[in-house]
This record gives sequence, structure tokens and C-alpha cells, in this order.
Amino acid sequence: MSDLHQLSVKALATLLKTKQVSAVEVATRFLARTGGNPHNAFLDIDSEVTLAQAQASDAKLADGTAGPLEGVPVAHKDVFVTRDFATTAGSKILSGYRSPFDATVVQRLRTAGMVTLGKLNCDEFAMGSANENSAYGPVQNPWDTSRVPGGSSGGSAAAVAAGLAPAVTGTDTGGSIRQPASFCGITGIKPTYGRASRYGMIAYASSLDQAGPMARSAEDCALLLSALCGADVDRDATSLDMPTEDFSASLNQSLEGLRIGIPKEFFGEGLHPDVRAAVDGALREYEKLGAQLVPISLPRTELSIPVYYIIAPAEASSNLSRFDGVKFGHRAKDYTDLVDMYKKTRAEGFGNEAKRRIMTGAYVLSHGYYDAYYLQAQKIRRMIADDFQNAFKQCDVIAGPVAPSVAWKLGENANDPVADYLADIFTLPASLAGLPGMSVPAGFGAHNMPVGLQLIGNYFKEAQLLNAAHQLQQATDWHTRTPKGLQ
Repeated sequence: MSDLHQLSVKALATLLKTKQVSAVEVATRFLARTGGNPHNAFLDIDSEVTLAQAQASDAKLADGTAGPLEGVPVAHKDVFVTRDFATTAGSKILSGYRSPFDATVVQRLRTAGMVTLGKLNCDEFAMGSANENSAYGPVQNPWDTSRVPGGSSGGSAAAVAAGLAPAVTGTDTGGSIRQPASFCGITGIKPTYGRASRYGMIAYASSLDQAGPMARSAEDCALLLSALCGADVDRDATSLDMPTEDFSASLNQSLEGLRIGIPKEFFGEGLHPDVRAAVDGALREYEKLGAQLVPISLPRTELSIPVYYIIAPAEASSNLSRFDGVKFGHRAKDYTDLVDMYKKTRAEGFGNEAKRRIMTGAYVLSHGYYDAYYLQAQKIRRMIADDFQNAFKQCDVIAGPVAPSVAWKLGENANDPVADYLADIFTLPASLAGLPGMSVPAGFGAHNMPVGLQLIGNYFKEAQLLNAAHQLQQATDWHTRTPKGLQ
């Protein structure tokens, strides 16, 4: 029992299937670890709900109707709506909100047998790169509690790194799975846009938001991705009508002859030397495994920041207009009429970053500015996608850093939101193109903080990415390292 929190998803699933441990025992162990809410990772925990799900899993394990991940715990980023737990999206405006239904991703993992531990802290409406924008306080990085865990899925990354959950869900709009995975030394993958249903995922920027799993290893991420992906066209208009896929099937393929593209724009000014050294070390491991490094160019990389910070706020200004205090969530107590209620509710309910992005989005969509900003940004977005397609003519997978630096100190960028925005420079291009991308532990940089290697694949090449990540993890032990005192 004492070391269950150190086991992988696959190992836990095997122990449960062979009845060496019960789902209730596993759930009890993880619930004990979440006591006191270490690192402020969780926003809602209900042990009665979790243990009831675990008991149901034990019954299925006993009668032979168990799902592939039966009894394995999972926790969900608080932008996925859930019936049994409150859903706030990290915002005061949704304080205490209870959904009448589960998000598709939540429901699919439950169908696979996973037991829900609770809901995880995140930047408000997934807007942020540090998990400091949550209305419920910042999350601490388990490797150094004075530092950020990354965002917006910071609670998700911290929970895995600290052994509070073996696997979690996250969302990635501009890097919100990959960057916190890098900062916390775990593995995370954003699939191709449309692979995972957005039904029940509270929208930030609808043409960019995508769900994905985070865990210690690529093997564990493959197991979860296989369970949570799949067509949901009746409930999500952006869902791809594609059959489910076993992403674990090709994990053990040789990397001999794999062409890994190295974009020169990812290794220029602004990349910290310690991060570069760790990434270079991982790339040398790939060469030992038989892969070939190919120089490529993604010439519009720098433009991804202004493009993203026009398109995403524009979509947010529309999506967040539904939070007005009328039907659900926070409502101002004192107001004179309906318009006054709208104004006061939104002023009280939204945090500074949400307000900043709503106002930016409303501005770029306003008359006289739509053509100058939003339309131009969409054109450049298409050019960024074309750059990737040209690059993939020369290579199979693209590799580089996830972020320019390791995790910074809590509060360091509090008065400089642009500094947070600039930290997304390497993750934004793949998001704008709708490509799959992942972060794989690649060693340590300054202050002994984790560094992630980013892998980007062509559309629907998640299996190839996971294969490349798994083979690196077979040759290295970076993904097995855990913060001191948490063994």
C-alpha cells in the first residue's frame, strides 16, 4: 500500500486485474495523499463519491466486466464539467457550480473504469502560463514550492509530479498541457485538434482548445489517450469522425531511420542555455537510437504570439459572454436593473487576466478593427500551418524545447503579463496549426528544475509521437525522477 502512488497507470491496472490490490485500497491511498491539499493542486475532493466509484470498479473486476483501466484513479482539470464534483474553471464567477452532466472526456474515462479523485486547480478559464490566475490561489511546483508549475493545467501537472494522482486530464489551447508537463517533469500530450471531444469542456478559444492526458510516462499517456479519444459528432461540431485507435500498439517500434526535424527558430535568441543543453542531450539520445536529425525552418514562429493573442481573446470574448449571473454561477447582490446586474456580476466574478482577454477580444472584433487584426491573424495562422506541412516533407517528427526557460518564481511576472505570453513561443505554432504535440522529460536545468523536450507530429500521428517518446524513456530515466521527499 505504501508505494502505490509511485506506480504507473499500467502497473496499477495490472495489480487490479490480478486482484493483488482492490480499487478501494488504491483510491484510499491516493485520497490519503491529497489530505491537506498539497501544492493547492485540487479544487474539489469528495471521498464518498470516489470510494463509491472504487467499490463499483471492484464489483466489475470481480464479475469479469471490467474496463481496460478499471479501478485506476484519475483527476480532472476543472474545466471539464462533472456531475459529482463542482466545476469552476478556476473562476469566482462559477463558484460552487454543479453540472447536470459529465463532459465526454470524463464519461469516456469512467467507461474505461477509471475512478475520479476530484477536480484540479487551473488558471481561470485556462488563461495563463503559470497557474497564478486561479481565483482559488496559485498552485506550487512540487520540485520547488516557491516556483510556478506552469499553466494553465498547473494543478494537473503538480498532482502527477507530487504523486497525488497517477494520471490526469488537461487542456491545451496554446501549450497548457505541454508547458506545465515540462515545468513539473512529467509527460503530456495534446492530440490533433478534433481527436478528443470538447463537449462539456468549458470553452476558452473554441478553434484551439483540445483535451489530453498527463502522466509520468508516454506509455501511460497512450493508455489514457486511447480511452478518451473518439468521434462525438452529435455533441461536438468540431469532433473528427474517426474510429478509436490503440495508441499503445506501436510503442515498441524501432526509431531506426526516423527523421527528426530541428527548427532553427526554436534554438535562437531567448532560449536559456540550460534548457538548450538538456534538449541537446535528449536529441543525442535519439541519434543513439537510430534517428536522424534534420535541420528545418518554421519561419513564422515569432508571429505565432501576436496571432494567438488576437485569435484566442477574440473567441474568449464570445465564449465568456454566457457568464452573466442570469442562469448559473455568481450573481452580484446589489444592482438596480438587468444591465447593472450584468456589469457588477462580471466585474466581481472575472479575474484580471480574464477581463484583459475579454476586452482585447472585443476590441479586435469591433467595427473598423476586425479586418486589420482578426482577419489578418487568421491568414497568418494558415501560413503557419503551411510552414509545418512544408517541414514535414523533410522530416517525420519535429523536436525542440517546450519553453525558453525552466519554471520561474511565483509572482515574478505578476506585473508583466506579456512575459507570460512570451513563454508560449514554442508551443503556440502547433496549437495554431491544430497539430499533435507533447512534452517529454529531458533532464534538468537551472536550480535543478525539470526541462521538457517538445515533440510535434503531423495530423493524426499521435502514435508516432508516443512511440518516439516511449523509446526515449526506455533509454533514459528522466521520467522516473520525483521531487525530494515525495518518494
